[in-house]
Amino acid sequence: VQLQASGGGLVQAGGSLRLSCAASGATFSNYVMGWFRQAPGKEREFVAAIGWTIGNTYYADSVRGRFTVSRDNAKNTVYLQMNSLKPEDTAVYYCAADPPPVYTNRIRMWYEYNYWGQGTLVTVSS
Repeated sequence: VQLQASGGGLVQAGGSLRLSCAASGATFSNYVMGWFRQAPGKEREFVAAIGWTIGNTYYADSVRGRFTVSRDNAKNTVYLQMNSLKPEDTAVYYCAADPPPVYTNRIRMWYEYNYWGQGTLVTVSS
């Protein structure tokens, strides 16, 4: 499984960015695709996730209402639309894939994900 994240960059507070994660190397039915982020000096934290087949979504409280996770099955790509960005959203963002069986109560745990992309840097200036 290969995951290629892109779309990071520098944006002012209040702005928007859309991250993409192109997935290949597997049939992703029943996978959960997650987004995590890691800021300097901090632990990796869950941002959002989406079930590939059904499209059920999960969000961290800190991004709920501002970020939207979605997927395009035909393109094998997962997106993270980030609106109303804040300086505290500055981090390296990673996409990850959690193969079946998926345990709903563990979707927010980074160690549940077997495959990781290389990360894309998002910097939000104040």
